[in-house]
Formats: sequence, C-alpha cells, structure tokens
Amino acid sequence: MCLVYVCSEEERELGRQQAPGSCPYCGGKVLAIDFESQCRFCFLPICYNIKKKYFCSLCSRRLELYH
Repeated sequence: MCLVYVCSEEERELGRQQAPGSCPYCGGKVLAIDFESQCRFCFLPICYNIKKKYFCSLCSRRLELYH
C-alpha cells in the first residue's frame, strides 16, 4: 500500500507600503509587501508565517536586504 501525502504552501498578500531606498538596477522606488504563508499537510494548516518581500516598482525585480 502506497500513501501519497500532499504538502503545499499558499501565500496571501496582506499589504504594501513604500520602503526607504531605491533599486540598485534602475533607480526606481522600493515596495515592501507583507505576505502570510500557510503550510498545509493533507489540507490541514500546519503553520502560519508572515514574510516581508521587497520589489522594485519600475523593473519588478525581487530585492534582497543585506545587513
């Protein structure tokens, strides 16, 4: 007997705001977008995480924050 378990992750946008700084590639404004990710195992939610991702508003590149 072989069982297949489905594990998926869903993301939902919570909000966006302008972040300080500019894009190093094109000089556009930076947007900070808050996401709620939900990990599911066999359609049951296991954990919730809130992530912040940064994007350029002109070239739409994903930007990384280095400390």
